[in-house]
Amino acid sequence: MTSAAPSRPPTPVTRVLRLCLHALFAGLLALAAGRAVADSAPRAGWAVAVCALLAAVYAAGVRAPAVGRSPRAAGLWLAAMGAVWAALLVLSPDGLWLAFPLYFLELHLLRLRWGLAAVAVTACAAIGGFLGHSGAITPGAFLGPLLGGAVAVATVLGYQALYRESERRRELIEELIATRAELAAAERGAGILAERERLAREIHDTLAQGLSSIQLLLRAAERALSEDPATPAAVSPSPAAAALGHIARAREAAQENLAEARRFVRALTPPDLEHGSLAGALERLCSGAPGPRVRFSVSGPPRELPTPYEVALLRIAQSALANVVRHARADRAEITLTFMDSSVTLDVVDDGRGFDPASAPTGEGGFGLPAMRARAESLGGLFTVESDPGQGTAVAVTLPLPLEA
Repeated sequence: MTSAAPSRPPTPVTRVLRLCLHALFAGLLALAAGRAVADSAPRAGWAVAVCALLAAVYAAGVRAPAVGRSPRAAGLWLAAMGAVWAALLVLSPDGLWLAFPLYFLELHLLRLRWGLAAVAVTACAAIGGFLGHSGAITPGAFLGPLLGGAVAVATVLGYQALYRESERRRELIEELIATRAELAAAERGAGILAERERLAREIHDTLAQGLSSIQLLLRAAERALSEDPATPAAVSPSPAAAALGHIARAREAAQENLAEARRFVRALTPPDLEHGSLAGALERLCSGAPGPRVRFSVSGPPRELPTPYEVALLRIAQSALANVVRHARADRAEITLTFMDSSVTLDVVDDGRGFDPASAPTGEGGFGLPAMRARAESLGGLFTVESDPGQGTAVAVTLPLPLEA
């Protein structure tokens, strides 16, 4: 079955419906041809030939892409099928049953008003064929084709209404996802902008001022060295002594600025990562944890991680371990750092009393699950919590590693 309405690729449901329509049409054709042969009708050979021609026309339209894209091509194909079907109605009363799949084809391929008109014409042709072969006017001659057409119209209109509703919901979901992504990007951008403004103020008030002082002192030293050596020493100190004084003050300013720069680095990097690796910081964290016995292990070949990744993993481990100490009442816990080809994973598992993640409180001091999730997602990672009351807790965060240049 080819439909002009859906613009997306066919779903499994539409594929099944299409196959069912093909099977229905083929089965009714086989029935008409078989009945003509079995009943030894006077024009059985002609009926079989017309059935074969109708099957060929149907198959050609199903395989033609233009039929599904162009209403004009669909109309020509349906007209050809209608002409061959009319010939079959003249030869065999069993051709009447093919009206039902024709209803669906006409409603799917033509615009609504033209589809309804085609259904009406098809129903009239079916009624006329039945009356021509039976020779008697009965209510069934009219009710069968008319009820079949009404069922087909109701089915197709209902399907189209459901499809439009599904499309509206799909578009709404896509808009919500896009809006959520935009909000997340805006929040990240606002955080980055605020941090840049803070660093800009700090640099302007400290490093920039210090560098300006160094520049002025070095210029003063340059001027002192270029002074006329004939100037009496009683009038002013020697150029070399003045230059050395300026240079000494410049060195002091450079040392102060270097200390400020190091302070910035310390402010951006946790102290546990200043003089060691992430694995070392996690091992110290486990060995110094109060309460349950905490074991640390590393899986995979260790590799150097960007500073934001190390900071995020360390903070998440600290938060998760703090939750274990405060709430889990666990006897044992384990932290595992796993290095893979394209990602790094941190697992924190305990044998405590567990909880329901859906109703977990947010925590205090940034140690809540939302804070951990936000840290992971800010780097494009995945954060998961698995826990049940009495079954312990497993916290896992996976960060995709940036591509190496």
